[in-house]
Amino acid sequence: MIVESPTKQRMIAGFLGKNFVVKSSMGHIRDLPQRDLGVDLEKNFEPQYVVIEKKTKVISELKSASRGAKEIFLATDYDREGEAIAWHLVETLKLPASKIKRVVFHEITKDAIKEAIGHPRGLDLNLVSAQQARRVLDRLVGYKLSPLLWAKVRRGLSAGRVQSVTVRLIVEREKEIDQFARETYWSIHGIFEKNGATFSSELVEWQGSVVGETRTHQLFAQTYKVQSTIFKDDASAQAATARLRQLPLRISKLDEADRKRSPAAPFTTSTMTQAASQALGFSAQRTMRVAQGLYENGFITYMRTDSVNVARSAQEQARDFIAKNFGKNYYPAQIPVYKTKTKGAQEAHEAIRPTSVYQDKDALAYKMARDQGGKDHGALYDLIWRRFLASQMEDALYHVMTVEIADAGGQAKFRATGRRLVFDGFLRLYEDYQEGEGDEPSSLPALKEGESLALAGVPNALEARSHETSSPPRYNEASLVRTLEEHGIGRPSTYAPTLATVVDRGYVYLKERRFYPNEIGKVVIEQLKGHFPDVVDLSFTAQMEEDLDLIAEGERPWQKVIEAFYKPFDKEIQKAQKAMGKVSVVPKDSGHKCRRCGGVMLLKEGRFGKYLMCENNPETCTNKMSLDTEGNPLEPEVTQEKCPKCGKLMFKKRGLRGLFYLACQDYPKCKTSISLDRQGNKVIRPAPEITEFKCEKCGKFLLKRVGPRGPFLACSGFPKCRNTKSLPK
Repeated sequence: MIVESPTKQRMIAGFLGKNFVVKSSMGHIRDLPQRDLGVDLEKNFEPQYVVIEKKTKVISELKSASRGAKEIFLATDYDREGEAIAWHLVETLKLPASKIKRVVFHEITKDAIKEAIGHPRGLDLNLVSAQQARRVLDRLVGYKLSPLLWAKVRRGLSAGRVQSVTVRLIVEREKEIDQFARETYWSIHGIFEKNGATFSSELVEWQGSVVGETRTHQLFAQTYKVQSTIFKDDASAQAATARLRQLPLRISKLDEADRKRSPAAPFTTSTMTQAASQALGFSAQRTMRVAQGLYENGFITYMRTDSVNVARSAQEQARDFIAKNFGKNYYPAQIPVYKTKTKGAQEAHEAIRPTSVYQDKDALAYKMARDQGGKDHGALYDLIWRRFLASQMEDALYHVMTVEIADAGGQAKFRATGRRLVFDGFLRLYEDYQEGEGDEPSSLPALKEGESLALAGVPNALEARSHETSSPPRYNEASLVRTLEEHGIGRPSTYAPTLATVVDRGYVYLKERRFYPNEIGKVVIEQLKGHFPDVVDLSFTAQMEEDLDLIAEGERPWQKVIEAFYKPFDKEIQKAQKAMGKVSVVPKDSGHKCRRCGGVMLLKEGRFGKYLMCENNPETCTNKMSLDTEGNPLEPEVTQEKCPKCGKLMFKKRGLRGLFYLACQDYPKCKTSISLDRQGNKVIRPAPEITEFKCEKCGKFLLKRVGPRGPFLACSGFPKCRNTKSLPK
């Protein structure tokens, strides 16, 4: 049996008997060449695959193992990528068709593996074609557009279908924020009293006009608008407040009803990424890395999916758990069925869920922290566990009361809403982070329609409050993934790498978990909009994803899809080579002088945001300075601490993660640095100790080192070998 990763190899080998040998391909074994286009444009876009240089030893081992095997089970992941890896294995290893058996499973458990072995199938060449089409399409866009950007803008730039649309979303949002005209307005709030109880309300109508804030937003069209209330100045608000004090008010309408709140569906890749960002502060990459570990260790089902389907056996197990731990009234009479809302969802058959709801979370957290070196696995597993169980639980029930308060003449109308939780249902386990529910509204006192009401005898029982209209918020990882998914851009496997790429390339940066565009990102998007509008168009990119889905379903030949895209795209490339002017992004003078050489400090941008760099860098001066959240330079603080190597004074500086450290005044000649803890104390770590353990990668001895998170083992062959692992218990 051939799988992709060593972790899956170890897990599955433990489930199978001595008749099986389990091997890992360590991911893809061949790909398009790194330094060439690798697509034959004259031969119907035929891809020219080459063996990945580092995989020659793996291929040799797989060939040797497969020669004596009676059957060869290809157990790569169940998605297009996994199907393509299986196909590449067959082609490269020249495996005989009579021996090949393709098996798929959504969870790495003993029962699932044995079930898969009992029901093998052949390779799904439609899925392989869809993956080939995506790879060729992305290669054509990247290899044709990138050299153009190098020539016209700056070397080292890149472009891509999903990547460029993602950058455009961030750039256009920043443009909307810059162009947004803020407006001050007023609202009026009243505190009423009934039978000794008080409650708050807000004026919603005044003299026939609706009071409230309305918003309109059209993506990519700069039409984000906020229409404020009718009270646009303090004078009109105060005049209305004075008039309201004289009006006799009564309850004009009273609505009471029991309303249900249903749980959200179990996680897909997108919703898991969003929830982990909001609940745990995880980046998309971190979430997927941790989820991969949970899947490969058999704790959750496959984590790249856009389906919300759940196996019947898992639902029945969940109902059994709910009945035993909460009572039968906590699960619905009918097993819930969720419908996938994602456009073109078909990558996998199941949502992300625990392989067993009886899996002990504390034991899992301990095991994964011990083996993987962190607590992230336990935290994400708990989130997945709660979300899945909650999705199988009964609705929460609220008693909701809405009251409208008006005068007899109909000049004014206040509205207040109270909500009381009657039955907690799924809220017993999980609060949906996507819904943004705030504090529970307080209950209203007993009220009757038609009865009069008076303002409470408290200060500011009736007051006008000033507000300012707000621009659209910058994207965070959760909202950006949600936007991409809503518009059918990308697929579950692409979200995390896309967000990482746009930051790594320097097009955008993250500050306080929000995306900001760099100047180079703005320039590139303007050029692409002008010369390649389809490449950065939402609907066009979404249509390409639909075409790939049709290929996967066997309804379209992949070469025809590529041809339909490439012919007009190639013409645009040739036209842009002549029409696109050369654009340069020149660093701005920050107005600050270099404290080392007196030169001008230039304002530059990188993957971590804006910073200052001396104009003489790197020829005669290497001075760089970080900026605070207000854009002011963070001057290093001179301390009385002396460098242990050269004796000069140490500077207190702030690192990329916000922590302070001490650095020698004579940097870069002397590169001594000392870490500081959060209290500002020096962190003195012991010298590395040699151990009896050997590195499984290169055979050298492992050293015991102490890092910020405690002791760990690291290869003595560093930096050539970067293998690290937790200390054995």
